[in-house]
Amino acid sequence: MGEQASTAPEKAAKGVKGTRGAGGTAVSGGKGAGGAGGAGSSGGAATSGGKRAAAKKAGAAKPVKKAVAAEPAKKAVAAKPAKSVKKAAAVKPAKSVKKAAAAKPAKSVTKAAAKPESRTALVRRARRINRELAEVYPYAHPELDFENPFQLLVATVLSAQTTDLRVNQTTPALFAKHPTPEDLAAANPEDVEELIRPTGFFRAKTKSIMGLAAALRDEFGGEVPGRVEDLVKLPGVGRKTAFVVMGNAFGRPGITVDTHFGRLVRRWKWTEETDPDKVEKAVGELFPKSDWTMLSHRVIFHGRRICHARKPACGACPIAPLCPAYGEGETDPEKAKKLLKYEKGGFPGQRLKPPQSYLDAGGSPAPPLGATAPPATGE
Repeated sequence: MGEQASTAPEKAAKGVKGTRGAGGTAVSGGKGAGGAGGAGSSGGAATSGGKRAAAKKAGAAKPVKKAVAAEPAKKAVAAKPAKSVKKAAAVKPAKSVKKAAAAKPAKSVTKAAAKPESRTALVRRARRINRELAEVYPYAHPELDFENPFQLLVATVLSAQTTDLRVNQTTPALFAKHPTPEDLAAANPEDVEELIRPTGFFRAKTKSIMGLAAALRDEFGGEVPGRVEDLVKLPGVGRKTAFVVMGNAFGRPGITVDTHFGRLVRRWKWTEETDPDKVEKAVGELFPKSDWTMLSHRVIFHGRRICHARKPACGACPIAPLCPAYGEGETDPEKAKKLLKYEKGGFPGQRLKPPQSYLDAGGSPAPPLGATAPPATGE
């Protein structure tokens, strides 16, 4: 019996060891061993029962510990994708939105509100416009008929507030009756008024042309002076008229600032000035002197034919890409073509006796006063 009692605890101990070694899966084995111990001795049963209880607690605690430990691991696994999603779905789109909604609009605003044009860029653009106009109007010329400096001087004074066409239709009769300064100075004012009536403001103009004729007779020996300083002293002669005479009668460079010239250079942003003298100075600084006279003709030609005051033919303009005012007029090409004037639109020119280069380019002479012909559309 003692031998059996001692053997039973050993087996129970082995069962407990087996329980510890096998973890939670061998607990039933431990219970079997406890039952055998209880049959042998109550002390051994208590001991083995305590061991079994400890083993049961140990076996139950370990899985719980693993389960508790597993939950943070599970959270960690779940947290990482959430973090990556946050970066993918929040950080990156926010960055792209920032670029799309901030950087790109800012760029477009910069284009819309263009930077001020530098002086160098202005000079280059202005000279390029002049070159383009030279190709469009290789036949550009003064559109007043004249045979000598005196006729050009008188015709230019008469051209104020009227078209060159109307002046050209009027001067043949005037010069036929009063061909020299001496003849005009000695004329009857009423006769002169009647001759130049079609040009408008005929009384004031009669006073001017008779006054300058008398000044030429008395102060310059009947000859038109070749200096601007002398020309502007004559009645009715300003800098514009003086430069027309200097550039076209004497071949000396000058800028003619008439209404067409002033309007176009402001549209092109060559200057913001409105005073003719200031316009002349500002534009003159953009070009060499050798370009001044022909530049004036080309700009005036363009203003009369395409870049009109009220409705520019933007859709038919050869310098549209260089023009800051593009879009002020008609931009549809077909509609714009209908706005073209003089030779560009198939109408007669302003001169009764135009240069041969103009005729070769497709232009036609203007009709004499009172003649029936297609209307010459001028400004």
